[in-house]
Parts: sequence; structure tokens; C-alpha cells
Amino acid sequence: MKKLLSTLAFFASIATFSQDFYDINTIQDIRIVFAESNWDALLDAQANATEDYISAQSVTINGVTFNNVGVKYKGNSTYNANRIKNPFHIELDTYVNQDYQGYTDIKLSNVYFDPSFVRETLSYSILRNYMHAPLSNYANVYVNGTLLGLYVSSESISKKFVDNHFYSSSNSFFKCNPIGGAGPGSSSYPNLSYLGTNITSYQTAYEMNSTAGWEDLVTLTNTLSNDITNIESILDVDRALWMLAFDNVLVNIDSYIGTFKQNYYLYKDDNGRFNAIVWDLNMSFGVFTQTGTINLSNTTAKKQMTHLLHANDAAWPLVQKLLSVPKYKRMYLAHFRTILEENFSNNSYYTTAQSYQSLIAPSVQADSNKFFTYAQFQSNLTTDNTGGMNPAPGITNLMNGRYTYLTALTDFTNTRPIITAVAPVVENPMINSDVFITANVINSNTTGVFLGYRSNEKLAFTKVQMLDDGLHGDGAAGDNVYGASINVSNVFMQYYVYAENNNVGQFSPERAEHEFYSLNASYPTINPGDLVINEIMAQNTLTITDANGEYEDWIELHNNTNTTLSLDNLFLTDSSTNLIKWQFPNGITIEPDGYLIVWADEDGGQEGLHASFKLSSSGESVILAYANGTILDSVDYGLQTADLGYARIPNGTGNFVITGSTFNYNNQLLSISEVEFKQNLSVFPNPTNGSLTIQNKQYDINKIVLYNLQGQSLFENTYQNQNTISVDLSDYPNGFYMLIVNNQTLKIIKN
Repeated sequence: MKKLLSTLAFFASIATFSQDFYDINTIQDIRIVFAESNWDALLDAQANATEDYISAQSVTINGVTFNNVGVKYKGNSTYNANRIKNPFHIELDTYVNQDYQGYTDIKLSNVYFDPSFVRETLSYSILRNYMHAPLSNYANVYVNGTLLGLYVSSESISKKFVDNHFYSSSNSFFKCNPIGGAGPGSSSYPNLSYLGTNITSYQTAYEMNSTAGWEDLVTLTNTLSNDITNIESILDVDRALWMLAFDNVLVNIDSYIGTFKQNYYLYKDDNGRFNAIVWDLNMSFGVFTQTGTINLSNTTAKKQMTHLLHANDAAWPLVQKLLSVPKYKRMYLAHFRTILEENFSNNSYYTTAQSYQSLIAPSVQADSNKFFTYAQFQSNLTTDNTGGMNPAPGITNLMNGRYTYLTALTDFTNTRPIITAVAPVVENPMINSDVFITANVINSNTTGVFLGYRSNEKLAFTKVQMLDDGLHGDGAAGDNVYGASINVSNVFMQYYVYAENNNVGQFSPERAEHEFYSLNASYPTINPGDLVINEIMAQNTLTITDANGEYEDWIELHNNTNTTLSLDNLFLTDSSTNLIKWQFPNGITIEPDGYLIVWADEDGGQEGLHASFKLSSSGESVILAYANGTILDSVDYGLQTADLGYARIPNGTGNFVITGSTFNYNNQLLSISEVEFKQNLSVFPNPTNGSLTIQNKQYDINKIVLYNLQGQSLFENTYQNQNTISVDLSDYPNGFYMLIVNNQTLKIIKN
């Protein structure tokens, strides 16, 4: 059975994340131009007052120029009005709707605390193996033609980020940093303590990035403090444990486990669970020292920091309450050990850090505004830098010593469960059937083996106990083979196994739940050519609206057969690297020789079929496929014209041409040029208060269909040897209508 970091279900996020702007092997070039020569003073004034953006005349990213861009300084301890090299937040769409490779917010850190220049990028590269986390790389930044220096560019945790990772963006969303920044005088920290039901008690410690959500945050803190048995209904506990383990292993103390309990986000997904997202790793690997309880005054203290930091401290309820549950503590220890072993037992982190330093060395040397010498940059991977207010341990000095210390502790020398041979009894079961998943497990409690599974990457995993009783596909009772049954309710299932004894847990795959095994179902399929993409409209401004009265892109499918076709298990996508971007709901069919409209508008909650992507009017692909990679049909198109369709002529089988729209109708091939037909076509009077005349003096009118703007057919008739038709609209309400004459679409106004 193959272990997958990303199944087909995650091709969407892979495609998004592979874009060049965050390619770690490429240093980006960002050039900001301000019309004002006193731009630095203007930015300082905003940073010290409203923190609003000021308008840059332009920002050029790798040669692509954007005019009228919002720019401000960001950061708390890394910003100072007396510094030349301050951190930036660039917002491309503050004033104009524009983006670079889909990104609008650019966060640039000035590497103030890190002589090595790799702490942030290296830490994120490790973290992304275990939970959703920002991409991060480097950029040379210029202002008005002058190089300010080399910056770290980390992906913003924005609505775009949560939509990519959690499949929604309008739910409760919090940045967990004290308002105004943390510091010695701070008294309000985002530690998730329950402060009662008055939301004002929370508003100085958390920044809400959504339109509502304070009540949700109150419920989370109340559940964490007072109802821990139900915490999984409102918090992704597994993701929270990964965050806590990561922060502790990497001595990332400017985080939830530090004195300020900050630098993370919380986003509530559509399952009703908050998801933790780590942010701001510039002081990881031991630069920040204030845990709030113990003194990390030197590198030895950091090496030997307890892996159970704050397990008994009420001021850190996320640690205290979760680790007070024996199962959660065992899961935490399993995740902790995975991070240790995968990154620090073989020094893979050091190899990665060396590659980053080799890439950026010339840019660091050219950075005249950096906060450390080039010699300190070269040495800090291995050697402590003791100067400044926040001494930076040598990264390998810290982590090699920490690995030695931690792996000698009882929690990491205890015998742990061993999980092997994880597999379904039937490799490709039929969809909607039941199948047993089995695993060989030793060194666990007999009641401590569990299967986590789900049918959709948007869902939370369901956990069921696996049994070694001879009744669950597991062979003989007591043979260390455990089994559990699941219903294969989707074309792909995702699952993992967890086992524990009295001391520690173990996952398979070890990076679960972020990683998992995949199970692909067998299912009936449609033959290529029987169902086709028949017409698309990628720039609908006036043609026809959906049920909500909105002009949206749309895709028309056509059944070329004389039998009803089921679209169960079928997908539509606009990306060849993600064939399963949007799945048709179960039960959707197309009648013989029938048509079906899918709105490409990302409005999944609206009436009708609404895909989770939009069409680009400048050109892209539309693909109809199954999860196993079978492509039923695809169309590649170029630049489109507003309110014209791109349709198959002949209908259902021909090549695509730009033509008048035939929404939800036959793209019939005319015997003469469509241009000639349209040139001779007239409809009058328009607007009309009743009678409408349709005339083509040169060519026959074969069919007329009248639609309202919701796509409902109001009138339809066919004709022979007629070139003048009269239609009475007296009984229809005043408003706009779409009239299709043969295959030409006209807008009619009734008043």
C-alpha cells in the first residue's frame, strides 16, 4: 500500500502552491516606487498611527508592474522608525483589483533577529510536512531604485490561504496576537482562556479577520476549559497537537508556548472546528527565550527545555487541558517523536539549511542594511551568535544537543506500538459497498487501535475502534491483526491507523492526519463521447443569469446517447493537474439527448449546480473526468468575447467555434454562415410592449426559444420555410428576456 502525502484530492492545493512566486530556489525581485521622496517618513507616520496603507506609485514583481499599490510597514519588535530596513506588507489590490499569480498580499520580513537568514524559511519547510503552513522564500527589495536588502517573503495567512486549505473563507477567522503587539507592558494574551461570555473581554487579545465570530471564540475557550470531552467538535485537536509539538521541538518560543501565547491564527472550517495555523517563525530555533515560567538564559537551557512545557500551567490551557487527556498526550508524544526523527536524527534539516544559505549568500553579502555581519551569517548555522538583545544559538549546536537530550527521556525510550501491513481487504471495492481495513499491530493495548477515515478532504476524520476478534476481516482472533469496516461512500476514501499503549501512541502513516492512505473505489463509468462539454461562456455580462439573478460563467454538457446518463462520481475542473476539483452531487442525471448547465462561479451554496472554480476569459481548459484519471472530454480555449458562446458545431460532436450563445440548447449547424444570418436578422420593435416581429429576409427561421434571465424556457416553437415570425409578449411581465433565433441570441426588453 503506497503512503501518499497528497492524493488526487490534494492536487488543487499542490497546483496552487507550486507557483513561482514562492519557489524556494528562486530569489524574487520586488521594486517599490513612491512618488514622494519622504516615503519612509510617510510609512513611519502610518505605522505609528493608523497602520493604514499609503499608495505606492508602482510595485514591480519579477518584471511585472502594478500601479497604485498599498504599502505599509509591518511587525512589532522587527519594526523601528530608526531602521533603514523595515518589514513590509504590500497589498496589490488596496485600490485596484489586481494580483500576482493569484496573490494580493505580500509579507516581507527584514530578518532582524536571525544571523543565519534561514530560521523562517527552514522552519516553515519543516512545518509543512505536518500541517497547513505558509510557503516561504526570499526576495531582494528595492525602493525608488535603491536596494534595501534581502527579505524573507512568507505567504500571507489570508482568506485566500484558508480557502485553499480549508475550502471556505467566510467563517470565523482570528489572528491570535495582542492588539497593538505584545511586549513587556502587555496584559492581554491570546492564550484561549475562558473569560466569560462578554466578548469585549477577548477583543484586546485577538484580532478578528472575519465579519463575525466572537461568540464562536467564546465557545471554543469555554469548551477547552470546561468541557474537554467535547473539544473535538469545535477544535481540530490533531492539528493543535502538531502545532504544540512543532513549537516545542524547534524551541519556537515566540508562539503559543511562550510568555505572550501568540503568533498563530484560528480559522473555523465548515465542519465547525477551529484550525490552528502557525505564523511568524523568525525567532525559532531558540532566539526567543521567554517561556513565561522557566528561564532559557543560555543555549544549554534551550537544549534541555522540557517537552511538556506548560503541561501543568493554567495560563496555557491549550497545553494544559489537551495534555491532561491521556490519549491526547500519547498523540502529542507520537507527533513530537516524528518531528524529531524525520528532521534531526539524520541532520536533514542541516542539509536543507545549507542549500538555502548557498542560494542567498551573494544577496546577503550585497545587503548593506542587514543586522549582522556576513561572517555571522556564515557561522550561525553551527555557532552561537551571542551579541545583541536576543542571542541566536547556532542551529546545529542547539538541535543536535536537543535531540540527544530528548531522545534519552523515558517518554521517547518507552516501547511504542508498531503498525504494519495497513491495507483494505479488497483493493478496489465497489462504491457504496462495505470494506474492511486491516493492520498488523503489536505493542499496543487491545482496545487502543483506531481507524480514522473520511470520504472527502473537506471533512473531519471519523474514528472507529479496530478489533482483533476474528469478525472484522482480521483473520483469527488474537493474531495481532486488527480490522474495522467502513462504507466506501465516495470514489476515493482517505484513512490512517492509530495505536497506543499505556505510554505512547503511534500513527500510520506517521504524519497523519496531515498525511493518509488512499482507497480508490470501482464504479460504473460513462464512455468517452457519450457525454461531452458542448458549450462554455467564459465572459457572461448580459446573456443570462443564474437562479440568484447573477451573470456568471457557465458550462453546458450534452448527452449524445438515447439513454439517461448518471453523473455520479464525475468531476469538472479547469486544471489538468487537479482532475477532481469539483464533483457532481450524487443523483444528477442527463436525459437522452439532453443538456445540463453548471455555473462556474464558486457559489456552491446557491440553487443549482455551481462549480468551485471560475472560467478565465483570457483562456484555459475545461475537463470532464473521473478520479482515476479517465478523461471523458476536454476543451482548451483562448481569448473569449463577452456574451458569446464557445460551442461545438455540429452539436455534440463538432469542433468548437465562437458563436451566439445557445444556452441549454442545440448548437445546430446552419447551412449558411452564422455571420450572414445575423447580418440579415432583425427584431422589432425592441423594446416592445407586446407584439414582436422576427424577420430574416434572406434565410429561413427554423426555431425560436424565449428565456427569462433565470434560464427558464417560456416559449419554444419550430418553423418551416418561414422568414418572418410574430410573437406576442403581452402576457409576460416587463423586464429583460433572451430570444434565441436558430442559434443567435438576442436581448429583448418588454415594457
